Amino acid sequence: MAEKRMLILDTETVQKIEENRGDMSVSDFINFIIDSHFEQTAEPHQIDLVTKEEFHQFEEGIRDLLRSFLEFFLSYGLELGKQPTDGELDKLSQKLQGLSKTIKAKKL
Repeated sequence: MAEKRMLILDTETVQKIEENRGDMSVSDFINFIIDSHFEQTAEPHQIDLVTKEEFHQFEEGIRDLLRSFLEFFLSYGLELGKQPTDGELDKLSQKLQGLSKTIKAKKL
């Protein structure tokens, strides 16, 4: 049989234990909380978080994809013989140049 000891706790802590332990004994509940806490800290890799490097790679990929779509739609529109207005063509060209500059700047 396990040796028993007395644990002195604040009233608020005892109230939290009583509110949350359900059918468990106080001792079992405290053991459960301690065990679950150590399981979480022992396996921090289970949490799916994104690192800054992964996020920047994702961002670069999205920018490349956007640039490819803009180039495709621009070239597709020109191949059909549709003459875009000068304003539309300039806006698309500026977007493409801006995206390619930001991608090149991040790679350096």
